[in-house]
Amino acid sequence: MPVEKPYLGQDCVTPYPRSEVLRRELWRLVQATLFRWSPRPLHGFRAGLLRFFGATVPEPSQVVVFPTARITFPWRLTLEPRSMVGPGVTLYNPGPITLRRGANLSQGCHLCAGSHDYRRWSMPLTARPIVVGENAWLAAEVFVGPGVTIGELCVVGARSVVVRDLPAATVCAGNPCVPVKDRPTPA
Repeated sequence: MPVEKPYLGQDCVTPYPRSEVLRRELWRLVQATLFRWSPRPLHGFRAGLLRFFGATVPEPSQVVVFPTARITFPWRLTLEPRSMVGPGVTLYNPGPITLRRGANLSQGCHLCAGSHDYRRWSMPLTARPIVVGENAWLAAEVFVGPGVTIGELCVVGARSVVVRDLPAATVCAGNPCVPVKDRPTPA
């Protein structure tokens, strides 16, 4: 019998223990119901649900989380006070995602803290943390890849693709995203 040629995903297995898979499925159920159906102004309620599922949210009443946001692993999420997760934001976080104080994710942003090792046929999951600095603003539909740190007071232009760290107090844009100019301190 001929030997099958290798293929991507060959011998792929989940990297998560059964207990985490069950926890994730319970979260998906809660996110699809209580979280999603909650009225838009109840940001503290949704932050409380995230905290109940293990997110680090020191002050749930001081964060904004829209009901259409999608978070994969709440227990790998940190939301500092005054941070905002806008409408339609996706936080795919097999690695930790941290929003520092005042960090703002506008509608449709996608933060992806995981990828796959394409050098291996099994394509194992790789995860690296994402940190959005204090008072940084990601405009509409920005994509941020694994292992990226966005500096304090950084502004990232709409639909930018961020695959490398961005410096503090700059305005950045593009694909790939690069610094464009300095950002003055807000008045």
